[in-house]
Amino acid sequence: MSLKNSLFNLLKEDDKIVKHGKFQLSSGKEADYYIDMKKAITNPKILKTIAILINEKIKDDKIDGVAGPALGAVPIATAVSLESKIPLIMIRKEKKGYGLLKLIEGEIKPGANIVVVEDVTTTGNSLLKAINVVEDNGGIVKRVFSVVDREEGAIDNFKFKDIKLEPLISISSLL
Repeated sequence: MSLKNSLFNLLKEDDKIVKHGKFQLSSGKEADYYIDMKKAITNPKILKTIAILINEKIKDDKIDGVAGPALGAVPIATAVSLESKIPLIMIRKEKKGYGLLKLIEGEIKPGANIVVVEDVTTTGNSLLKAINVVEDNGGIVKRVFSVVDREEGAIDNFKFKDIKLEPLISISSLL
């Protein structure tokens, strides 16, 4: 069985990951279902499978950092970093109001090739903000991955940025 099929089966098997009802999404949209990726990424088997899948896709690229926006993507980026031995970069939603006032944790050297990961994409706007942070700090975004794409415009929104969003799973196949 392929790793993608394995991930698909792991997400389908846990009936607490895809929930049905009325939900408000971070994009502001309302939805009849919710993908609880926080539940998924706290499962070591699912998280390891995601990390291996992404690592397989980037192993021949010259990548200097793996970035993930807080909160949901940080465990994914961490797992990919551990699997690939590529340094981790964590992106905050906003600058800290104390200490070093950082928006990122980890190092982005000028011209560094960065992979950005996300748990779920709807419109992709929060992921685009994270990409802007990477670029504003001198990084070059080479690849962008989402574990699950809700197929509500994210892939098209990334075309305007001339970046290809690479979902591991699409919602239509998961539902």
